[in-house]
This record gives sequence, structure tokens and C-alpha cells, in this order.
Amino acid sequence: MSEDSNAPTSPASPPADPPLSPMPEDWQRALAVVAHPDDLEYGAAAAIAEWTAAGREITYLLVTRGEAGIDGLAPDECAVIREAEQRAGAALVGVDTVEFLDHRDGVIEAGTALRRDLAAAIRRHRPELLITLNHHDTWGGVHWNTPDHRIVGRAVLDAAGDAGNRWIFPEIGEGEGPAPWGGVRWVAIAGSPHPTHAAEVGPGIDRAVASLAAHGAYIRGLGGEQDPATYARGFIEQMVRAGGERYQGRPATLFELYPR
Repeated sequence: MSEDSNAPTSPASPPADPPLSPMPEDWQRALAVVAHPDDLEYGAAAAIAEWTAAGREITYLLVTRGEAGIDGLAPDECAVIREAEQRAGAALVGVDTVEFLDHRDGVIEAGTALRRDLAAAIRRHRPELLITLNHHDTWGGVHWNTPDHRIVGRAVLDAAGDAGNRWIFPEIGEGEGPAPWGGVRWVAIAGSPHPTHAAEVGPGIDRAVASLAAHGAYIRGLGGEQDPATYARGFIEQMVRAGGERYQGRPATLFELYPR
């Protein structure tokens, strides 16, 4: 043993974040599935705006109508407002088709009923890419994620396989039902604390800001007398700037990509 063996050493540097790959571009149809109105606007809308502008087809599927999202509004009233805000926000990023499943906001139940609903939607829309929101326990390892986000994200990952297996939920295909669809090639998780891929964004940023600002009743319900447009601009620009710091120095929306 050398005489220096007990000398203090400087702490090891934390491991560098792995480099991010560009999102795949060889696809035409995507289905975006999230728990609530505004979930996509907070994580993926800038990339979605770029993709629709390039001619890709994207459909939104909301598991709830967000009826528990505004403390000062009763659920029935809130659901009507938030559905309208979601349709308006989707249109601003080039998404024309928005569907709702009517599971209960805040208490979405994990299990086969949810997986069946998602598998049926995947079989109807036949996407190559599925998009959803962070299914991990935390946001960035700091803030605890909500049950709805965790449950829906995991169910989307499961339903990607369910949709292609004719012996899982065979009742979906009875009569005039859609045939099994095994064509999902990737599931992209927006807002993940473990991103692997990035979509560079430019003109889509302003459209994403407008899309989030369309959720004015929800944003005002957060308190603080926030102007929806100012709030949306600050959030989206900070998000894509942080993404760019991880990816080639240019604004980007980050995803954790699961190949199928």
C-alpha cells in the first residue's frame, strides 16, 4: 500500500446526461393519449405543431374531461369549459380530431377497463406513434406525479401491445369493430425525467404558446391573477430552452421513446 493511499480524493463528477437522439421522422399517423385537457399543451404541443405542419396526422384522446381541475367550478360546469378549451387548443396546433373517454378525473382506475378503451382507440386510429405524458413517479426526481398521469401513461404502454393481439379484448372486433392493429412502432413519453430523444422546434413554439393560453379558465383557476398568454409564453419558452440545452443548443421538446 502506498503512503498516499489514505489521502483524501476529490469527489467524482456526476455522470453526464446521455446524448439525445432526434425523434424518428418516418411515420405519418400518431395518437396522443393523456389524462386531462392541457396535459399535451404542457409537454408536447410544440413538437405536435411542427409535425402537423409537415403534413402528419395526429389525433388527441383525453381519458377524462378534466372536471376536477378547477376548484371554483362544479364538475359538470368545469367539464364543459375544459372540453371546449381542449378543442380550441388542439386546433391551434393543427389537430382536428379530439375524443374523450369519460373516465373520472382524479380517480382514474388502473386495470383492464382502461386498457380496453385505449386498445379500441388504437385499433380505430391505427397510429404508428403513440404520445403520452410522464408515467414515472416524479417530475424530475423532485415533485410527486399524480395518480392519473402515472396510470394513463402506463396503460398507454400496455395498450400498444394489447391493440395488436387479437386474443386480448376480442370483443372489440366483434361485428363491425376495428381489426387488431400491431403497427405501433414507438411510444413517446413527454415530460419524462429520463428523456432519450428530442424534436427540434421553431415555428411550433408560438403555436404551442397559443395552445396552452387557450386553457384560460384552467390557468386562471391556478390563482395569482395570471394572464394566460403571459403564463403560457413563460412556461413554453422555458421548457423548450431547457430542452435545447440538452440537445444541440437549439429549442427542443424532449421525449422518452420506447420502441415497439
